[in-house]
Amino acid sequence: MNRIILSLFFAGIFTIASAQEKAPNRKPDEGDGPHAQLIIRGVTLINGNGAPPIGPVDIVVEGNRITQVQTVGYPGVDINPNRRPKLQPGGKEYDCTGMYLLPGFVDMHGHIGGRGQGADAEYVFKLWMGHGITTIRDPSAGNGLDWVLDQKKRGEKNEIVAPRILAYTVFGQGAENGINTPEQAREWVRQNAKRGADGIKFFGARPDIMAAALEENKKIGLRSACHHAQMDVARWNVLQSARAGLTTMEHWYGLPEALFNNQTVQNYPLDYNYQNEQNRFEEAGRLWKQAAPPYSDHWNKVMDELIALDFTIDPTFNIYEANRDLMRARRAEWHEEYTMPSLWRFYAPSRISHGSYWHSWGTEQEVQWKENYRLWMTFVNEYKNRGGRVTAGSDSGFIYQLYGFAYIRELELLREAGFHPLEVIRSATLYGAQALGMEDKIGTVEVGKLADFVILEENPLKDLSVLYGIGAIRLNEQNEVVRVGGVKYTVKDGVVYDAKRLLEDVKQLVRQSKQKEDFEIVQPGLKIKP
Repeated sequence: MNRIILSLFFAGIFTIASAQEKAPNRKPDEGDGPHAQLIIRGVTLINGNGAPPIGPVDIVVEGNRITQVQTVGYPGVDINPNRRPKLQPGGKEYDCTGMYLLPGFVDMHGHIGGRGQGADAEYVFKLWMGHGITTIRDPSAGNGLDWVLDQKKRGEKNEIVAPRILAYTVFGQGAENGINTPEQAREWVRQNAKRGADGIKFFGARPDIMAAALEENKKIGLRSACHHAQMDVARWNVLQSARAGLTTMEHWYGLPEALFNNQTVQNYPLDYNYQNEQNRFEEAGRLWKQAAPPYSDHWNKVMDELIALDFTIDPTFNIYEANRDLMRARRAEWHEEYTMPSLWRFYAPSRISHGSYWHSWGTEQEVQWKENYRLWMTFVNEYKNRGGRVTAGSDSGFIYQLYGFAYIRELELLREAGFHPLEVIRSATLYGAQALGMEDKIGTVEVGKLADFVILEENPLKDLSVLYGIGAIRLNEQNEVVRVGGVKYTVKDGVVYDAKRLLEDVKQLVRQSKQKEDFEIVQPGLKIKP
């Protein structure tokens, strides 16, 4: 077996033999449409292009395409009906007066579950769609390329409730005798494209093999992503990947290494072992302090070159948040009703499950990671300020991060990094579309593009947390605690879904699983009460 794939099996990242249950057929009452004509009336539009909100706006959709975006009045003033698009016979309209409409969200790092997590496709898809995520990039096709392509095809036909899927296979997947030469790399890339993959996810390889694979992939016209794993990053970092044609980096691995001034490898303790994940992630928390300091000559030089190469950073801040605040991630309130028993067990401390490295994690590790985040966020925010593309990805299903919910947390963390809320929305929409080569189809609300929308009753620019499926806490004038927000409608390909109903379906799936196992969530190390 290919050395790369074998190492991924051991890490628990790539489990092609563990395909999960596919999504069931869409029920007749799941989703409304597509219609010959659909009009969404009276919304305030927050587009993905960085523009400020505007409204009231009526949006007309025919089938799955936007055909008109019409400003129909002024805030606080009655709308003249003569200014509004006319509803055609057989058309359908939604009165969304006073609501907010955004382009559908793009999750650039969306694994579709796995047997280790016990997360079937219906569970994962509905969590995503319930949070307004209408497009995902599956970075490794861990359930197998044929499995993912089947779900992609059925999703395109609206036969299942699912976001739009782009399948990026792990480099070397299926190469039984390994990839040991540049020509073998090129041939694998060609075959990968013929099989229907949308791109490749790399973890690293010998430099001549990486260069050949990236060059061939670029020649074919496919895109690529890379998690620059420590096992190869010393000889091939982010800068080398970008020069060779890589389009997107995942997380932050390989970037500090490109920023080294006085060393060529991470300052590993001499008893370090990559297979010991506590060891691996504890030391990763010290890595950004080993890089060139912010705004120094070398720091600036690397940043400017990456921007000149039109390189995309997909930071996935959320997936490592437990490293800086384990209790916050572990006690997130959505776990109680939305996390499957199998997934909760997968998250728990383990020497085997990937991302469950809580052998001995406490104050010292969290303090190191808080500083790691400060330096990491400084780079990402300045990258954006200088014109670089930063996208939003979640990498859910690991490290106490749950599908859908973790994506909204990613938006909050982009805000923490220094992004204006409009810049956050741009990263979640237009920049994701650009990174996928789909800006002509999705990413903004424009005539001719696909009808993918997120509609909610609260203004997400004032508080991104209203996008969470559990809503945001408010105290009303009667001194009562209430919940507001949550996505009201997710529209994908012109089909209108009741987002809150999708999340109720997820809650029911979780309840059934808990009843079947007589399970309740218990914090690690504590006993179930008699």
